[in-house]
Amino acid sequence: MADLEWTIHAREFVNCNCAYGCPCQFNALPTYGSCAAVIGIAIERGFHGPTQLDGLKAAAIFSWPGAIHEGKGAVQVIIDRHALPQQRAALLRILSGEDTQPGATIFQVFSTVLDTVYDPIDAEIDIAVDQEKRIARLFVAGLIDSRGEPIRNPVTGAEHRARIDLPAGFEYSIAEIGRGWSVTQGSIPLTLADSHSQFAELHLSQNGVLH
Repeated sequence: MADLEWTIHAREFVNCNCAYGCPCQFNALPTYGSCAAVIGIAIERGFHGPTQLDGLKAAAIFSWPGAIHEGKGAVQVIIDRHALPQQRAALLRILSGEDTQPGATIFQVFSTVLDTVYDPIDAEIDIAVDQEKRIARLFVAGLIDSRGEPIRNPVTGAEHRARIDLPAGFEYSIAEIGRGWSVTQGSIPLTLADSHSQFAELHLSQNGVLH
């Protein structure tokens, strides 16, 4: 059960290791058998109970040895170093799937398939996401260096636009799809090259996606 009401309205950038489109979005198995992803979130407006979350940022590095639903995953969460103690605690509760109805958000679902949760890191998070242009940048010194850009036609080089529309999803309503590159360090080192990226507007509460 959700103990406290919360809402976040944010811009999200994700780069995972799968082919463009990400089989997870279609209840299919991962392209290469395992899952790994880098996620950055820039909150424009939000609250958790009495705690305001406007302007805060968060990031995470995920890894699973197989498909996400098979579990045994690992995560490293990074929290905006500018967050006040009560804001940090609120963000961690949301990102850990607490105060959330079961199955309602990506955070709560992911929390059920993680075996290893590394201690959160407080850091400066540099993130910029333009959903319409399919361009993003996510940088955390010593931890994440990630970028996203549009898919291009292999013959003409023209930008190719594709979207995923999930009317009953637990993360977003519509995501623009692109390509991305990421290098991570620390507890979960990854190298992702020219793989799936998504650029989305998140509007979530303890009960799921707000339409």
